[in-house]
Parts: sequence; C-alpha cells; structure tokens
Amino acid sequence: MREFMGKIEVTEDEREVDPYLEIPRILRDQEGSAHFKNVLNSNFSLVGNLCNRRNKFSTALGVEGRELLKKINHAIENPSTPEETSGGACQQVIADEVDLSKIPIPTYTRNDMGPYLTSGVFIASDPEYGLNMSFHRATPIAKDKLVARICQRNLYAFMERNEGELDVAICIGLHPAILLSAAISPDIGVSEMDIANTLCEYEVVKCKTNDLLIPASSEIVLEGKITEEKHNEGPFLDITRTLDYVRLEPVIEIKKITHRRNPIYHAILPSLEEHQLLMGMPKEPLIYNHVSRVCGCRDVSLTTGGCGWLHGVVSIDKKTPDDGRRAIDAVFNAHKSMKHLVIVDSDIDVHDIRAVEWSIATRFQGKTDTYTRQEKGSSLDPSAGEDCMTSKIGLDATIPFGRDRESFEEVRVGE
Repeated sequence: MREFMGKIEVTEDEREVDPYLEIPRILRDQEGSAHFKNVLNSNFSLVGNLCNRRNKFSTALGVEGRELLKKINHAIENPSTPEETSGGACQQVIADEVDLSKIPIPTYTRNDMGPYLTSGVFIASDPEYGLNMSFHRATPIAKDKLVARICQRNLYAFMERNEGELDVAICIGLHPAILLSAAISPDIGVSEMDIANTLCEYEVVKCKTNDLLIPASSEIVLEGKITEEKHNEGPFLDITRTLDYVRLEPVIEIKKITHRRNPIYHAILPSLEEHQLLMGMPKEPLIYNHVSRVCGCRDVSLTTGGCGWLHGVVSIDKKTPDDGRRAIDAVFNAHKSMKHLVIVDSDIDVHDIRAVEWSIATRFQGKTDTYTRQEKGSSLDPSAGEDCMTSKIGLDATIPFGRDRESFEEVRVGE
C-alpha cells in the first residue's frame, strides 16, 4: 500500500482528527486521497479515499483505459502462487496485548452499531479447497472480539465445513491488486490470493498463531478464530446508501495483533466510490466474458449512480439485428443483481454517463428497444419485492441495424 501511495497524490493532513464521524466527513467532502497523521487517541495514522477512482486502479496495475478490464480478466484466468518469505513487514511489531480500541476504526454514521472495520480482508483455509481471501465488515464488541457480517460465499462454506469454528487472519492496509482480488468471488477452490499475485507479484508470510499465509506487506494483521458464538451485527450503512438491518452473526476472537512500524490504517467509506468500485469492478470481467460469447463486447461499467452494483453500461460491436437483445440477456444472466442496463455502440465511452445518455437520446426508441424481465434481483435493493423479486429493464441504445450510420454519428464542434 505504501508503494502505491507514492504513485498517487495523497494529501498529508497534520491536524488532530477524530475517527468518530469527523474523518468520514472530511473524506466524503473531498475527492483526493488523504493521510491523517494525527488521529485522536491512537498511535496509528489513517489513509482514506485510497482507490476511490477507477484510474487509481489503473495506476496500481500499470495499465490504461480498457486494458484494466482485460488485465483483471487475465489474472482470473491465470492465477499464480505468491512466494513465501520467512519474515514480513506486517510482523515488525507484535503487540503486547490485544486491544482493538487502539486501532483508529472510524464510525461512519450516527446510525451505525459502532466503529466499523470496512477494509479488512479475511484470509482462511480449508483442507480441500485451500486459501480463501474475501471482504467482510466487522465491528468490535470487546477489546479482543469482533462481530462480522459473513456473507454466504466461500468463507461461509469453509465455516460450515469446519462446524462453525475456523482460524482467520484479517489484513488491513493492502496493495490495490490484493484489495481488488479479495472482492472477486471465483469458484470455490480458486484462491483470490493467486489471482492477486498475477495482477501484481507479492510475498506471503505465515501468521504467528496459526498456519495461515498472509500478504507480508500488510499494514495491520488481526490473527484470530471465528467462533460458534453469535452476536447482533448492525445496523450499518450499505452500498445503496441505506441502512442494512440487524442480524445474528459470528463472533471472532482476536488472539494476536501484529503490524508494521508506524502503521497506516486504511478506511473505506461505505456506500461511496471506493466501496462501489471494489464491489462492482470484479463483476465486469464476468459480464464481459458472458457478452463476448454472443457478440463482440468492447467494455463494461457498473455505474456510480447505480451504486456500483445495480446499473450497468456495456458497449458492443453490433453485427446483427439481435446483438443488442442477446447482449442484454447475457448481462442479466451473468450478474443477477443487475437491475437497469444500457447497451451502447463501441464509439460510446461506457464510463462517460453524458455520452451514454446522449446515446439513449439519439439511438433508442422505447417501443422497440426496451426489454423487460421479472425475476429475483439484489437483496441490497430496498425497492425490491418479496423474495427480492424485481423488474429488470434493458435498453438497446445502439444504432438501429440497417440504418445509415453516418446520420447517427456524433459531429464535434471545431473538428
């Protein structure tokens, strides 16, 4: 993470700031990355808005434009094992006692259950399936305990296979390649740690209290065990900018805290751009691959206005009259949470919402180019009905097949 911070513009903020609402408010109101050097009641510093723009991921991975999606796709298809080292910077300091209150975990809204760990990457292992790396939010309920919202993905399956208890390491302060990979949900048995190594090679080191391998350059590591104990978790601000409800979730007992010298805590603002990008970008290669099976796909974007999850734009090279409809079907089948979708031609930048709206205004007719489905959608959509049933709409905003393309092409003033 420190190497990446050296490649982007980061404001060094020396004033004393409070992690209770103040730091989140400052980060909310500014676009740039900020490093708070003087956090109230903590010896840790804090960085926020680290990856809140798509071009920051491009910088981290050394690519530009559409190559970002292709590089992520390549890593998913070609995972590689990181090299193990005998010692890592993440273990420069081994805390004398476990005290989560010493870590400057922000409270993001007055409605939240308490301070929330939002950037924690959970690493666990299964005898058959190997290592898993994934994001889960967590909040302290004691000096040595967290309650975590464990979604029903691979880590949840690992817990079930181990009858509820499972060794875990929670890593904080990671390179964007590792963050991005941790947000991918590949088939069980495919390690996100290996995907990350193909994106950007890194080293791993063994934990102090268990045999789990963790990124050696992590800023902070919480070593512990997921227990069979349950505790209320929530409410908390979710990606749709609405409060998630209270559930009974697993308690994690922290047995050891290690960290780098002068550790930097990474905070991800819930519901805002960094959260949206980390949640949505990993779905874009999946959508790209599905659309590519039915027509020529050029680019994919899950949009900020759609919470990085519910709305998408896909550009295609249209060769037949039905390519737009086929692309719409492919997207809805690839990403079940997609609610509203726009298909555009390859001359439209999917990341430029004004260009997308222009395409709808000049190339789309509602009577003939609208496709609807009634099916299960996202549990995150507060407007969805019982059992998450929702109306899904796909707009084919491509140039009508067989029409004179020149009459639909944009003419720019001064060119």
